[in-house]
Amino acid sequence: MAPQIGMPQSGWGLKAMLAALMALTSLSTDIYLPAMPTMQRELHGDAELTITGFLIGFALAQLVWGPVSDRIGRKRPLLIGLALFVVGSIGCALSQSIAAVVFWRVFQAFGACTGPMLARAMVRDLYERRQAAETLSTLTIVMALAPIGGPLLGGQILRLGDWHDVFWLLAVVGSLMLWTLRRLPETHTPSRRATTPARTALSDYRTLLAHGPFMRNTLCVAFFYVGAYAFIAGSPRVYIEHFHIDAQHYGWLFGVNIVGVMALSAVNRRLVRRFSLGALLRVSTGIAAAAMLAGLGLGLGGDGGLLAVAAPVFVFFTMNGIIAASATAAALDGVPRLAGSAAALIGALQYGSGIVSSLLLAALADGSPRAMVGVMTVFALAAAAMAFMSREDRSTAPSARLDAPRP
Repeated sequence: MAPQIGMPQSGWGLKAMLAALMALTSLSTDIYLPAMPTMQRELHGDAELTITGFLIGFALAQLVWGPVSDRIGRKRPLLIGLALFVVGSIGCALSQSIAAVVFWRVFQAFGACTGPMLARAMVRDLYERRQAAETLSTLTIVMALAPIGGPLLGGQILRLGDWHDVFWLLAVVGSLMLWTLRRLPETHTPSRRATTPARTALSDYRTLLAHGPFMRNTLCVAFFYVGAYAFIAGSPRVYIEHFHIDAQHYGWLFGVNIVGVMALSAVNRRLVRRFSLGALLRVSTGIAAAAMLAGLGLGLGGDGGLLAVAAPVFVFFTMNGIIAASATAAALDGVPRLAGSAAALIGALQYGSGIVSSLLLAALADGSPRAMVGVMTVFALAAAAMAFMSREDRSTAPSARLDAPRP
């Protein structure tokens, strides 16, 4: 199926724009990971709270932007969001305390959330189920450059300057994206927009929460991301302080996981043509859970060294090349008229899951890898449970789709 509206959306230019939007969150989080130990020492506070603050703002703001985009289109919310992101980045760069950084990170997140959320909604505007999964896999390959390059770039910035400069760079990146995206076409045409007032957004979310196939696929990816964010929040301390990895080399250990994601995303573009999304989710979440169980076993049996942590984490992250694209496409397929609100709810649960990770790590971390690996294992199992509870026929049956005209 070709893109559904008559604009040049199918070219690589648009896909590059969408990939950049989806990468915005990863870049905002990952680029300053090598600086977190330094920020904690200089600002005398818990640097992990800066991730928590970002994720709180990111999760809550999406619930507002999603219904708005269903009613006024995707482009205007994107441009407003990027402007807020730039202001928030400047605020972070000028901060002199952890509390100030957390405040501006929340502000920054209110704008940043429009990128990945509306990029997913735009893919749903343009493509049907399987092509949406294939397109999301393509975007994942491109957007994976951010979490690979982010920590590496952040480490090099620390060699030349300090952590403030990391946020100045984010302000520059946001400004460049804002200028570039002026040419982005509107994918959500007036004839396809929700016609109910924005105040009915709570009703939209109640409808989505009660939609079984949508929620099973959404919780599958959300649980997986609890584990992913446990690594993102916990790995600087585990790798740099426990295993004594140099901050400048931390990015390589972080980035190798994303190489696995990129490789499997490329394979997934072909897999979605041959296998059902439900089958792909069951296999990929099962592999991720098995890898983390093995890693947990090695950890409980004693300190198995860096490889005992890095190898299971690599397998876990690699499965994201299937899980994120397939679960998102399957979830959005049944709710086309509410794609913006649905993408917002997926994003709120997906990225808000990092709040759970950071709180669990704050309560359980003892300086060893055990807490991080334990959280990743529990939620990998939960993601697999959601995948095995899903049934392809239920999510694709016409009666299960929320595409009937709304009053």
